[in-house]
Amino acid sequence: MSRILIVEDDVSIAELEKDYLELSDFEVELAGDGETAWSMAKEGGYDLYLLDVMLPGIDGFELCSRIRRTQDVPILLVTAKKDDIDKIRGLGLGADDYITKPFSPGELLARVKAHLSRFDRLTGVQESRNEVIEIRGLKIDRSAHRVWVNGEEVFLTGREYELLCFLAMNPNRVFSKQELFKNIWGMESMGDVATVTVHIKKIREKIELNISRPQYIETIWGVGYRFRV
Repeated sequence: MSRILIVEDDVSIAELEKDYLELSDFEVELAGDGETAWSMAKEGGYDLYLLDVMLPGIDGFELCSRIRRTQDVPILLVTAKKDDIDKIRGLGLGADDYITKPFSPGELLARVKAHLSRFDRLTGVQESRNEVIEIRGLKIDRSAHRVWVNGEEVFLTGREYELLCFLAMNPNRVFSKQELFKNIWGMESMGDVATVTVHIKKIREKIELNISRPQYIETIWGVGYRFRV
């Protein structure tokens, strides 16, 4: 049974989310502020975090950043703002996705299931083919879930790693943002393809020697991205 920590200062919303997820056989715990949530998160054992952005004490952005430094599990941010800048900030701090209030319980459940399913697939047993991908100093060991650039290991979040692997396993093919969102996030009608742009940017910062002239992940203007070999 997957364990979920909901961090929400509105008790009525938190209880509604908890009840709905528990009906789908998730084990759910609640925290009403950032300090309490951080104490609980440090103990570990959660499979997914659902963090409201506006929290007393430590806000959702800072909490996301702290969790991501030590844990590689799905983090979903909940925000009442529709501004892209807040969404991009959260994704840049390591969040996997965000949900904008108000949302339906059905949307929440679909997002949670999709991210847990993707994470299980990513960390499960990998296919035997193409276990190690090497090109121009970049090495991806799929069996070990590790990445090196010129002999130095770099850390990617689960979603960054999955996106890099997908592109590297389909070299020289151009994918639109919509195609990448569908293949990596597994959702067509929900979410925002801006998520893809942010994750590509974070990957480039970690693997490219010159992000203004990337040698691995190229932008094909007006179309999408491709992994160049």
